[in-house]
Amino acid sequence: MSPKENNSATWLFEIKPKSSFFTLNLKEVWQYRDLLYLFVRRDIVTIYKQTILGPLWYLIQPLFTSVTFTIVFNNLAGISTGEVPPFLFNLASITIWNYFSSCLTGTSNTFANNAGIFGKVYFPRIIAPLTVVISNLVRFLIQLFIFFGFFAYFYSNGAQVAFNSWTVLLPFVIVIMGFLGLGLGMIISSMVTKYRDLNYLIGFGIQLLMYVSGVFYPMSLIESKVPEYAWIIRYNPVAYIIETSRYMLMSVGEIPLNGMLYTTIVTITIFIIGVLLFNRTEKSFIDTI
Repeated sequence: MSPKENNSATWLFEIKPKSSFFTLNLKEVWQYRDLLYLFVRRDIVTIYKQTILGPLWYLIQPLFTSVTFTIVFNNLAGISTGEVPPFLFNLASITIWNYFSSCLTGTSNTFANNAGIFGKVYFPRIIAPLTVVISNLVRFLIQLFIFFGFFAYFYSNGAQVAFNSWTVLLPFVIVIMGFLGLGLGMIISSMVTKYRDLNYLIGFGIQLLMYVSGVFYPMSLIESKVPEYAWIIRYNPVAYIIETSRYMLMSVGEIPLNGMLYTTIVTITIFIIGVLLFNRTEKSFIDTI
């Protein structure tokens, strides 16, 4: 092709350095949507491909965890869930918590897990953490369907649970939850490229965060029993997500409107910081990973 013809050519894609730290090229992500679909399909299909029970693990894990929480925290420790059956209370909480924790842990190793493919071919790097969020959303929807089955069972047996007018906003809460996990995961992933010992703290940190997020107890319990430690819950955005989701799914407790406003602001802030660090790290991570 002559220089004249080259100058007049129309390119399908143009790869160039980012013009700013905060660059979220959604148009480019859309152009690579087929790759995103393949990555999501890979994560869903292959993760349990060589297991005996296969996709049943999607159902077994939350059910067994709910039974364990019910025995330990409700029956032995005597934590009350009011008029809501303890098993249903725990199942709702764990279903919500699992989506957030899976998004966080999955995206926190984006650069380490994809170093091989990142170093060989170009595609929008943010597709990798987006894949984790979307594939975990599929698992979350399956587990949520199981929750609805148990909800119908307990409701038909006279349990004091019901949907309400706020239930229609549950998708908004799910989006907030996904973006919070995505933002935190990108921040951690960017730091892990230089500080490898953070890998050892992620698992411990997730477990600790679960205990201070009101997964197996209502927020009001902490405020009434140990008010001097209630500030830990009040400043934890995950706790408001779980509390709000339980209210939308079972009409238990009260919906923390101020808490959700705080959570939305924190989520947007963390997501912006995550994109900034992610964009900065992707330029040079291959030299340090």
